[in-house]
Amino acid sequence: MKIYQALLFFLWFTFIIAIPPYYLKNYGHAELIMPDFWLIFSFLAGLTLLVVTSILVVRQMYPNMFSEAFMGATVFKILSCLIFVLVFLVKNKVNKYVFIGDFFYVYFLNTAFEVYILLRTLRHKILR
Repeated sequence: MKIYQALLFFLWFTFIIAIPPYYLKNYGHAELIMPDFWLIFSFLAGLTLLVVTSILVVRQMYPNMFSEAFMGATVFKILSCLIFVLVFLVKNKVNKYVFIGDFFYVYFLNTAFEVYILLRTLRHKILR
């Protein structure tokens, strides 16, 4: 997969996963969305963009290091998220159930996007 294709797909994906929280916040169930939800959303979206872009750049420069780059980027993302959650929870008082739901909604969907990009890139490599 080319980098520009992944970036366009990422923008489309980010827009799609932003729709449900937007509607929950503005048209009814605002108690299910934290006030700082968009900070979490932006952080994880930016981190996912960084990870996907770096993986695809490594694939173009060093094709045999693709798997290692994916694993390293995934570890970097997990550690960054843990540090972010720690700092966020120390600085803010939040409802823990709402925070867990909001955080994992964004985190798991972004991780699924990364895995999809990985599988699509590997499938493309096999078809050559």
